[in-house]
Amino acid sequence: MGFLRVKLQKKMFCAILSTMLTKRKKINIFKEIATHEKDTGSPEAQVGLLTRRIEELAKHLKTHKKDIHSRRGLLGMVADRQTHLRYLQKKHPKRYTTIVRKLELKK
Repeated sequence: MGFLRVKLQKKMFCAILSTMLTKRKKINIFKEIATHEKDTGSPEAQVGLLTRRIEELAKHLKTHKKDIHSRRGLLGMVADRQTHLRYLQKKHPKRYTTIVRKLELKK
């Protein structure tokens, strides 16, 4: 019984790791969207990172429909992305339109 539980935990841990964003993936996201070489904190970079994390988590939730805790995390990420986009829309409309086009968001 204990062996089976450990084996299931390992499978779940491996599944979670496969859906996480690796450092290399994050660097590629920042290269695509960043305004300068070391840009990781601009609203555009944050929206790009959140968008990729939302896509990964949505894919996870399609197969694991009863994973309520991950669904709550997804809703928090969506709200955070909306906040960043609202800031861009108010303060920098041109940057907002370029990021929405680049990420193909429904705005």
